[in-house]
Amino acid sequence: MDQRMGGFDWNHIRAFLATAEEGSLSAAARVLGLTQPTLGRQVTALESDLGILLFERVGRALQLTDAGRDLLGHVRAMGAAADQVALAATGHSQSIEGMVRITASEGLSAHILPAALKRIREVAPKLEIDIVAANDIRDLMRREADIAIRHVRPEQPDLIARLVREARAYFYASGPYLAARGRPKSLADLAPHDFIGFGDNQQMLDHLVPLGMPLTEANFRIGSANGIVAWELARQGFGIAPMWDELARLCPEMERILPELKPITFPIWLTTHRELHTSRRIRLVFDHLADFLSNPAR
Repeated sequence: MDQRMGGFDWNHIRAFLATAEEGSLSAAARVLGLTQPTLGRQVTALESDLGILLFERVGRALQLTDAGRDLLGHVRAMGAAADQVALAATGHSQSIEGMVRITASEGLSAHILPAALKRIREVAPKLEIDIVAANDIRDLMRREADIAIRHVRPEQPDLIARLVREARAYFYASGPYLAARGRPKSLADLAPHDFIGFGDNQQMLDHLVPLGMPLTEANFRIGSANGIVAWELARQGFGIAPMWDELARLCPEMERILPELKPITFPIWLTTHRELHTSRRIRLVFDHLADFLSNPAR
């Protein structure tokens, strides 16, 4: 069978994708079951075919160049499409059974994941899905979950992590709160306002004060470590809260304040254990979640 697709060797493309996701040639080689020199030659061959540099070495790690980042999204789409073709060709989607446990924050679990799960149920109706809604980082190595959606990359070398995208958050408050307390026109205007705490007020201050916000512990009079509760407090008019823009869009009664402020950006990491390569059910869910979460428009 001809392995070349669109003039490029699929093995070379697969080598690039694994290296980009794993962050090193050695880790990518382990994932693909190749030797490091072989994988390195495949990546170099793709760079030669394309006439661009895909990686640059920073210390012992590899980082994508701008050209590599541009290519990565297209290559991921190719990989996901290839997986779906394989599943469809063998009729596996409908027959995939068993439990897949997903852990994510309370807000993402309640308001974002359901739409993704509808798609997964359409292609694999026999799957069982358990959502573990928690802001703490569950231990995938101890199988507290099969797949985790988090804002930090795991450090364990035996886990597979994919950076889905960089998301954005802004500051919101309810209309009644702003009508009563005033709509801030500048950062200085935030000083007398109430803010909703999301568990660790000092940690929030460590993020917000460097942005130029004149806030202290006194601004955080109410809050909750539960993200759904904290956001509901903001919706009920108790104060201002930062929120992922995709979730905030689901609440049209909330107003974005100081729209000229730059967004708070944060990564969305999709993580699983090495069983991804041997478990069809985990692979299917992982790939569908990656496709869904990487598309903010959806």
